[in-house]
Amino acid sequence: MADPQHTSKKLSDLGLRFASAVVLGPLVLLIAWLGGLPYAALMLVAAVLFLWEWFSITGTRQVSPAALIGQGALVVLTLCHVAGHAEIGFAVVLLAALAAFGLGRFSRAGRWSAEGILYSGCALFALLAIREGTGGLLFTFFLLFVVWATDIFAYFTGRALGGPKLWARVSPKKTWSGAIGGLVLAAAFGVGVVVVAGAWAGQEAGLGDADRNLRVWALLAAALSIVSQAGDLLESAVKRRFDVKDSSRLIPGHGGIMDRIDGLVAAAIFAVLIGVIAGGSLRDPIAGLGLS
Repeated sequence: MADPQHTSKKLSDLGLRFASAVVLGPLVLLIAWLGGLPYAALMLVAAVLFLWEWFSITGTRQVSPAALIGQGALVVLTLCHVAGHAEIGFAVVLLAALAAFGLGRFSRAGRWSAEGILYSGCALFALLAIREGTGGLLFTFFLLFVVWATDIFAYFTGRALGGPKLWARVSPKKTWSGAIGGLVLAAAFGVGVVVVAGAWAGQEAGLGDADRNLRVWALLAAALSIVSQAGDLLESAVKRRFDVKDSSRLIPGHGGIMDRIDGLVAAAIFAVLIGVIAGGSLRDPIAGLGLS
């Protein structure tokens, strides 16, 4: 028989998660809509907190030279992006990661510091480049809804259907049924965002006639959903490596920033990567996908 106290705690945690999502979700969408400095500031805060939690998990002291260099690089990257010199900011992040590795005397600890700086820097660069590039508003909303739908529906589908574990050693609660459910519904939500945007906004606000390429959008949503789940598993693997349950307790019911945006940062980096490979530039990577 189920433990009533345990069941009550799970319901309480779910209530906290729902309340936090109701508050934070619309706020993030509003700032994404505004773009510009408010969006850049939000992304910088998220990246700084992400790196701070990475350092906390992996054992890098927050006032160490490596940590200060890493956090400073994120600030410089944002300022360079706002000033129109995103490539310089990205180069600064690469140099900061190399410096952290060197300051750690090329040890395992130095490697973890460097990887955290590089990961958070690439995530910040990607999220800024996506919003300010071709069709930036649409693609940002598309990305957010795909990642959120993946997270939400993977959770509920997995709980409802159960079945074989996705990667039991790293994340014992995740199932294949949840992963597939999250992927399918994320693709549906992603296409829904594009259809609504095309019908409602037309050529305004960078939304364009993107609904002409719905099949491509659906495939892209599926790919981003897979990468989002891989990012979630990556964070779980790092936390298990250092025997940590939550990255922090910053968000009630959700844990830390890393716990909430691990899938988003992985999906954003992947989107920029394939955009550049397809012919986009570092300043406007999504243009390479030819979706708008």
